[in-house]
Amino acid sequence: MARYRINNTDEQPLHKVEPDRHWRQLRQGDRVSVRLGPGFETGGLVDAVTADHSMVWVDLDGGRGRTLLHCSDDVEIRQHDC
Repeated sequence: MARYRINNTDEQPLHKVEPDRHWRQLRQGDRVSVRLGPGFETGGLVDAVTADHSMVWVDLDGGRGRTLLHCSDDVEIRQHDC
């Protein structure tokens, strides 16, 4: 069985990620659209947001459950206009 190994992991610099400006406006209870990739979009309600707005819990529509999204996950979250 082959083993995968990443060399020099201790030498890789860590990069601080910053949430998109749209993420900074999210609040618990907001209705949002979540775009996971081209052609994959769903709605939901924001359940929780971390203090730095880098992570958002969203209850997805249609009984799809609750998912945790991080700002580095390459997803787009937009508030619905009310």
